[in-house]
Amino acid sequence: MAVTRRDVRDWLAGFLPAVVAVHWKERLRAGAGALCGIALTGGLTLWMLGPATYVPWLVAPMGASAVLLFGVPASPLAQPWSILGGNLVAAFVGVTCATFIPSPVVAAATAVGVSIALMFTLRCVHPPSGAVALTAVLGGPAVHSLGYGFVLEPIALQSVLLLGAAIGYHALTGHRYPHAVRAQAPARRINAAAIPVTTADAEKALARHSEMLDISAEDLASLLRDTQREAYARRARELTCADVMSAPLAKVRATDEAPAAWRLLQRHGLEALPVVDGDARVIGLVTRHALHTRRAQRQRWPRFGVVIGAGQRPAVRDLMQGNLKTATAGMPLSELLPLLMMQRHGTLPVLDDTARLIGVVTHAEVLRKVMAA
Repeated sequence: MAVTRRDVRDWLAGFLPAVVAVHWKERLRAGAGALCGIALTGGLTLWMLGPATYVPWLVAPMGASAVLLFGVPASPLAQPWSILGGNLVAAFVGVTCATFIPSPVVAAATAVGVSIALMFTLRCVHPPSGAVALTAVLGGPAVHSLGYGFVLEPIALQSVLLLGAAIGYHALTGHRYPHAVRAQAPARRINAAAIPVTTADAEKALARHSEMLDISAEDLASLLRDTQREAYARRARELTCADVMSAPLAKVRATDEAPAAWRLLQRHGLEALPVVDGDARVIGLVTRHALHTRRAQRQRWPRFGVVIGAGQRPAVRDLMQGNLKTATAGMPLSELLPLLMMQRHGTLPVLDDTARLIGVVTHAEVLRKVMAA
């Protein structure tokens, strides 16, 4: 695949800083929160453990955690379980690797890799936890002397203190935190029309939020479009033929004359009519195309004053289609659509167990019902 100059420009543009639609008040609020959180965490650790302790009264990864907890509190990476679970897992893995792997480089790489895998498994991904794993391996003799005590002091202690500071600060400043996901909450139905979502729409929506959201406008627009498609696919799996069919507007008997069928098609704006026998069972379809072709044959060569077939009034049975495709009321939409697509006229009769007509499915009706669902 040839790489164009535009492709190179677009790739280089990815290195430019993104526009952050965050009000200056929110920026000050986040900075002040991080200041208070780090000061409180470090101060309480020093007070609780005393100045003579060998335990670090503040480890560097807490600064990275403060960025998430106060600057991007809506991010899944900044939620309580993320910081607590991620930091504890990374600390335990880091101490284990430092204890049993002699090479510092191999131990550091293994600690970070295993920590990431476990954080994904335990659903507690927290980027600063990678620095916690490195600190456990490369923190020097003071950290190594703590052994597995490093997991509790300082990591667990400082994680709890910083999290408590974040919860209190957000509550005092009228900010929602944590952003918990209620897994057991019933799904709410959102009535939304199938309006195309653009990147400009996503940018305006993001700009209305006071806090920074960890997603770009392009990703948000793409996510919304994928959500719409998934919703339509889910609805299509739930619908049955009974949900999308309509009552038959008209039908003709096999013994009716073709002009009568043509008038019914014209009156109701249909593309096809079900044809029934004397017992009201559906035996075929007569289409607009078939009737129009017959009419054209009767009106050929009018300049000679001759009408071919004049006086002949064919019956519907002579023009109807055999080998009829039909559906049942309980048929899922996923099975119905292939049958409907096979019909050029876009009409599919719905029959009961006795082959009697109970409804009709058309392309337009299926689309309307799915879009309105």
